[in-house]
Amino acid sequence: MAKRLHEPARTCVGCRGEAGKAGLIRVVRGPDGSAAVDRNGRAEGRGAYVHNDPECIALARKRRSLERALKGSIRSELWAELSHLPFRGEG
Repeated sequence: MAKRLHEPARTCVGCRGEAGKAGLIRVVRGPDGSAAVDRNGRAEGRGAYVHNDPECIALARKRRSLERALKGSIRSELWAELSHLPFRGEG
């Protein structure tokens, strides 16, 4: 029997639901203060996670939870980038 690898759980700042790290989008505020989508999940800086779901992204924007988690403001271009990422639904 093969041993299963542990996948770290993270919390979505939009819906506050937990999911595996691979099922979420990481947004990072780098050392220079700018926020960007971290496509490989290893960028340096303060990170926050949100589901790749239009509803979670809209909820995070409405509640300003991404700004609070990153302790800084988010450019409108980043919100547009998050909204236009290909949706990866459950299943």
